Amino acid sequence: MSETPGIGVPAAPRIVGYTGVYNADGGLLGEARYVIGHLLGTAECALCDITHSPIRRKPEWDRMVERLGVPFVVLHRNERDAALTAASEGVTLPVVLAHTDDGATHVALSAAQLAELDGSVPAFERALRAAGVSVVGLGADDAARGGVGRAGGHGPRDGSGR
Repeated sequence: MSETPGIGVPAAPRIVGYTGVYNADGGLLGEARYVIGHLLGTAECALCDITHSPIRRKPEWDRMVERLGVPFVVLHRNERDAALTAASEGVTLPVVLAHTDDGATHVALSAAQLAELDGSVPAFERALRAAGVSVVGLGADDAARGGVGRAGGHGPRDGSGR
């Protein structure tokens, strides 16, 4: 955590990235299992509904990721590394995790919150920015300006996976 210049008081942590974890496995078999389960009503992933149309990734998702100003990586549940698995242990998937500059990982949006967004990218963006306020204690003005962090670039999976 950094200090506020001239004051010596620790600054609030800043969000430096997000990871979204789908409630689906990756790979050919995992994708097929999800598609069939979704069609039969036995598999559900609210994050998948937000990021993808029935055919492909939503272009508005890509534009939203660019506006965030911090990396947003999406992974299938079987693609998480040990640290992400530990950070999401006991959490119902899908989930969006926020990573802060002090090394912590927080739940930004839960499965229930994602389900309430009904597949809407604009509603997701509003909810994510509001969650940034509660995760790191930003003021409402900071959140409105997108003040959830300013890391450059996007991760190797920049919101494109499902």
